[in-house]
Formats: sequence, C-alpha cells, structure tokens
Amino acid sequence: MIKKRILQGVISCLVAAGGIAACSEKVAQDKNDNPVRVGADWPTLHGGLVQDADMEAKIDRLLEKMTLEEKVGQLIQAELRAVTPQDVRDYHLGSVLNGGGSFPNNNKYATVDDWVALADAFYHASMDTSDGGVPIPIIWGTDAVHGHNNVIGATLFPHNIALGATRNPDLIRKVGAATAAEVAATGIDWSFAPTLAVVQDDRWGRTYESYSENPEVVASYAGPMVEGLQGKVRTDEFFAGGHVIATAKHFIADGGTTGGIDRGDAQFGEEELLKTHAPGYFTAIEAGVQTVMASFSSWQGEKMHGHKYLLTDVLKNHLGFDGFVVGDWNGHAFVEGCSTVSCPQAINAGLDMFMAPDPNWKTLYANTLAQAKDGTIPASRLNDAVRRILRVKMRAGLFEKGAPSERALAGDESVIGSPEHRAIARQAVRESLVLLKNRDGLLPLARDQRVLVAGDGADNIGKQAGGWSISWQGTGNQNSDFPGATSIYAGIAEAVESVGGEAILSVDGSFTQKPDVAIVVFGEDPYAEMQGDIANLDYRGDADLALLKKLRSQNIPVVSLFITGRPLWVNPEINASDAFVVIWHPGSEGAGVADVIFRRADGEVNYDFAGRLPFTWPQTANPENPKVQYAFDFGLNYSTQDVAGLLPEESGLSEPSGEEELQLFAGRALAPWKLEALDSSNRSSTITDSVTELNGLRVQMVDRHVQGDSRRLQWQGKGPATVGLFANQRTDLSGYLKASAALQFDVKVNREPSEEVLVGMSCGTDCRAELPVTGLLQVTEPGEWKTISIPLQCLAEKGTRMDMVLSPFYMTTAGEMDVSVNSVRVSANVESDMHCG
Repeated sequence: MIKKRILQGVISCLVAAGGIAACSEKVAQDKNDNPVRVGADWPTLHGGLVQDADMEAKIDRLLEKMTLEEKVGQLIQAELRAVTPQDVRDYHLGSVLNGGGSFPNNNKYATVDDWVALADAFYHASMDTSDGGVPIPIIWGTDAVHGHNNVIGATLFPHNIALGATRNPDLIRKVGAATAAEVAATGIDWSFAPTLAVVQDDRWGRTYESYSENPEVVASYAGPMVEGLQGKVRTDEFFAGGHVIATAKHFIADGGTTGGIDRGDAQFGEEELLKTHAPGYFTAIEAGVQTVMASFSSWQGEKMHGHKYLLTDVLKNHLGFDGFVVGDWNGHAFVEGCSTVSCPQAINAGLDMFMAPDPNWKTLYANTLAQAKDGTIPASRLNDAVRRILRVKMRAGLFEKGAPSERALAGDESVIGSPEHRAIARQAVRESLVLLKNRDGLLPLARDQRVLVAGDGADNIGKQAGGWSISWQGTGNQNSDFPGATSIYAGIAEAVESVGGEAILSVDGSFTQKPDVAIVVFGEDPYAEMQGDIANLDYRGDADLALLKKLRSQNIPVVSLFITGRPLWVNPEINASDAFVVIWHPGSEGAGVADVIFRRADGEVNYDFAGRLPFTWPQTANPENPKVQYAFDFGLNYSTQDVAGLLPEESGLSEPSGEEELQLFAGRALAPWKLEALDSSNRSSTITDSVTELNGLRVQMVDRHVQGDSRRLQWQGKGPATVGLFANQRTDLSGYLKASAALQFDVKVNREPSEEVLVGMSCGTDCRAELPVTGLLQVTEPGEWKTISIPLQCLAEKGTRMDMVLSPFYMTTAGEMDVSVNSVRVSANVESDMHCG
C-alpha cells in the first residue's frame, strides 16, 4: 500500500491518506484506437453525441489560425468581480463566471436588462478582431443550482435533497428546463449544474446539493436534469432557444470524503468509486452533458484537479466524454507543486479550463503561456483542451446565435419567476415533503380552524430557501429580496383564510386566544459548502424543543415542519410533536407545504404525501456509531397508520472533554495528529524522519530534555511554508472553552523571523483562525526556551469552530526563521502570559 497525504493550501486542513487500490487492469481503446489501461469494470459508454466531421474540420481551421496567446486565453475563466470586457478583448478569454453573490455592477438588485447588457459587452469583446485575432464567442457560467438563484425574482426550486425525495425524474427534467429558460433570459450560456455527489456522510456541508445517498437515485436524475438544461440530444430541441450548457459536478467522489470533510479525501478502492460515485456521470454523459467540473476533493490522497488517471484515462478516453473539464474556484492551486497562478500539472492531467476567480488570473495566463511556449504544456495537450472548448461552443450554437441580447428569451423579464415555473416549483415542494410522524391521524388539517403558526422559519423566505440563494451562503437576505415568492406562513394563511379560518403568526408561540392547532416551522439556517460542515448530526435547537413542549403542555396539537439540508438527530423534537414533516429547503414556493398538510375546503385530501427519504435518518447524533431511525425510502402517507411510539432520546454523544491538559505533540505527534509540512511549492510531507528537506523548509529532530523530543523548523525565505499538526478526523475541543484554556507551545528562537509569522488553528478551508506571533518570537532571548499561550476563546472568536478541529496548531511564514518547538498542548486554567494578537 502506498500512502500519500496532501495539505490543502498553505494552512488548510489535511486530507487523509489512502492506499492505492489493487484493481484488475483491462485494456480499452480511446476514440483514436490508442490503448487505455483502466482498473475496475468501468463501462463503455456509447455517448449521447456523435462528433460531426464538418464541425471538427472547422475546429481544425480555427486552431490553425489561432496564436498561442489566443489558445491560452481560451483556458482561462475569470470571475465577474475581477474581469472587464476590455480584459476579455485583450486576453482572448474563453469564459467568465459569476460566483455566488456576484452581480453586474456589484448590484444585488441588478435587473434582467443589466445582466443581458453585461453579457453583450463580454460577447462583443470576445468577437472583436481589431487586433487581427480570431473571433471566438465567450461563454458565461453561473451557479444556477436550484433555479437561477443569483437573480432577484427568480424561481427557487427545492434543493436537490428535496428533489431526491420526490423520486420523479420527469419532474427533474421540467425543473432543468425552467431553470435553463431563466438563465437564458439573463443572457447567460452555462449552468454549473447538476451536482451528482452521492453523499455518504451527512456532516458534509453540501449534503443538500446531493439527490441521494443512493447511486441509483442519482443516476436516474442526472440524465433528465441534463436534458432539461440542454435539450434532448439528437433532436431539434438540443440547444434550441432557452437551453443552456450543463455541468456534471464535482468529478468525482466529492460526496465520499472521510468524515464528510469539505474538500477532503475519499479513501476507498476503485470498485467503490465505480459502484457508488460514478453512475450519475454515466447517465449525464449519455444525455450529452457538455462540461464536467473537477472536484476540490481528492481520491486516495491525489487531488482531482491533477488526477490524470481519472480525468483523462477514465473520463475522456474510456467513458468517451468529449466536452471539456472545467476547474472549481481556484481548485488547481491545491494540486501538489501548484499555486493559484501556476499549474501546468492540472492542464497536463486533463483539466481544460482554469476557474481563476482572483484578480491574479492575469499572472496565471502569463505563466500558462510561458509553459506552453517552453513545452511544459505540450502543444498536443493545449490543442486538445482548446478543441474541446471550441467543440462545446459550436454545439451550443454560440458561433451562430449572435449577441446574448439577440438570443431566444434574452431580456424577457416575464420568464424570471414566471407562473409556469413557480407551478413546477410548487409541485416539487408538494412531492418532496416526507411525513415521519402523524399521531392519531392529525394530518391533514381542516382549513376552517384557528391555526397558530410559530417558529423562526414560519415567515422567513431566506431560511426556507437555504444556501445558494441570492448570496453564496444564503444569508443577509430578507423577504423583500424574494419578490413573487411565498413564505410557508403565507401559504398557510391563504389556505385557511379561503374558507373562513384564521392563521396567527407568532414566532415565539405566544397567543391571546387558544388555537385549535399549532404549526411550528424551524430548522437549519442557510449555509453553503465549507461553512456547512458539522461535527455531528445533533440538531441544536434547544429553543425550538422548548417551544414544542410548551405548546403541547397547553394541550394544543403540534405539527412540526422541519427545515433542513440533511438528516439530523431530532428524536426529542419528534417526540414533542404530534405530527412531524421534513420539508427540506423548499425554495421560493412555500405554499406547496400547505397544499399537502391541509384538506380541501370540502374536507377531502388535497394532495397526499409522496416524498420518501433520499437519505437514511439517524437514531443517534453520532455518525461514528450509526443506528437507523428511519430507513432510506421511508415516508408515511395518509393511508398509512402511524403506530410508532416514543423514540429513544440518547444522542450517542459524549460531553466534550475539558481535562486539565491535552497533549498534541510530546516528542512526537500524538494520535490522531500527524506532523506535516507544506513548502513554498505546495508540496507536502508527513514528517517521520529525523531530517526532512523540502523547498525552502527544513525540519530536523533535536533534543531538549531527552533525545529527539523537539523539532527544529528552518524557513529559508522562499515563499509561504507551513509546519503543523493535522488529522483527517475532527476533534471536539469545545469543552476547553469553559475554562481559561490556551493553546500552548514551548519555543526556542535560533534566528529571529524576517517576516510575519502566524500561528493558527483550523477546522477546514475558510474555517480557521490565525494570530501573529512575530513580536513574541523577536523578543525571545536567543537560545532560551519560552512558552507561548494563545487563548482558545480568542481562536474561537476569530473563526475556528472548536467542536470540529482538524488542525490544532500550525505555524506559517514566507520569510526566514529558525526556531525549535517542543511540547504543544491545550491547557486549561492558564492564568498568565496570554497572547490574543
């Protein structure tokens, strides 16, 4: 078994080691009859498309005319906040994107005309031939992951986990087509959807972007969603007016990382990769998907952005995918030996287009151009990448359709949030609801009642919409930011008041006149990807549970509507409810909930529950000791008698430890930690030898009290480099916050730092705190040991989530420095010499 570990970025979490699977090899042929060796039993796909000889000849002619500069420009995708039409003209860029929370003119309330005008500006710049260049239309990509979610007034469909509960591929096709139409109305060509992750650990912050833990469900949705977005292959519908380019993402196994760690490592063999995580890509390719996005994550320790075997040998050569592979948000920077501004390794591995959102994309362009000129990137690989990009643009008709404003639906405001699209979304809400409890047949409710609607999710469209809703994290919005949308309370009020009933909104559950029934809407607040990772599956809603218990103590029947992006341990909340419905993140059409939980005016059932769990629901909050409360595919309906009794209320979690001292490094890194180094070339190493040399960094075993109990760390000023303790599992240090605890380490300065030095603690990418310790190291007497203490509370306040720590200690600098470190620990009740930056 070969072990390999990689640090994600200068100070990001360590992704875990994994053995290279011993797979049986077989020899296949690519489309040019070249032998391709692939392991496991990857299928041979027929592909949804046959290459057109005339189109390929046209591409040949374009490639002959294009300069090297123009070809490299096609490989760069810049972000809206860091690119202008003039840049597109000057660098012959192949693509632009708008990330979450990015808008034309940086205006959240940009109109449809604003979007189209900017699309036109980029297009005309790309077609400008005043410098003698070749006119190649640019493509604009956007994260339309549950509708055109960056645009005010757009229809927001339930998130994928909810769609997975419907088990309705035909509905998914309609969702895709409606989304495509709204994207096209703003002049944009390309949607970064669908997500085909098959999530195996619900702690992952992107669980709600997955249709199911079951690969069959994901595979049954991938093809229809692609067809909805692009149109059906081999028909006149394909890329006809109102359709856009689709993206299968994130290739591959992003839902299988150990511990559900975002951007982590999937540590299993190739057969599991094939069986569980690949089927969605098979149906997407058969449906003609034109782009695939590489995953931030790793497989067996190797970053997907640099994984030649999977990107080229498997995806392109064996599976026959002939579109192009685009990167994810600077994902190339995490490939070993790469940075944000240089990564020929990714292109040579099979990445065709860098997603380069930072302003320094121009440096990436310059470096890539130089690498193409000196042969680091072979001409054959460069031409193949450009050919794939041109092929997709031609298939999508971008060479013939003209400016975005001249295309079908462009600028048509009536398409955005149209009644037809909202009707599809409302149907999706109805079919996605999963009934877990219905004691004594409380549901469906009669409409002619006094209904108390409580909970912080009752009249909160942002909360019900979840992440990727106008803003990246789905936060910072109010109901007025969702014109045309309906909150859950508004849908309930419309239903009951239509027959003379009364709906009273009271977030805290207070009332002056006792209601006939209480509906409490509560659950997870919005989040997206990295910031959504959690340490365990406990729903921390003490106030919500208290509200449910208070209402039931007043002999009021209680219906709980649970907003969530993943299965969570809510047994106490279920026990405190008479009926319990999982409504996921339903999006903009909250009235779909009332359609199901209320009877018609004549007393008959309006819509029955149709949703079934797309994920197993846990009996405890401890994912390390999984027990099933509700199995995959569970879901009651109105013809099912609910005979379940009280559920167990043991969470399975132990109280976080807060003992006097927790040793992290005592002569060696203590489990689960590993001592790791990341050098200025983004190369990482687990420190196991007495001396380890990297680029600009040296780590040596030295003596303090006993032989080899310390490490001498020497930075040589060649760029940012890091040494620290990392693990591939989370540790809960929250118990130490109750005491005056500190991260402590003993240090001896052999040579003072020449630049700023940071000490940090991390719970993952964008989940960390760093504090400068440069001054402390400069005043330390040379040759003498000193203890540095950093309060845990300070690290928590600056961004580290103490219940899910991946790296409790790391030190980083770009300058020169020579220090020795001994005895790294977390100590309780530290009273003096505390440093908080």
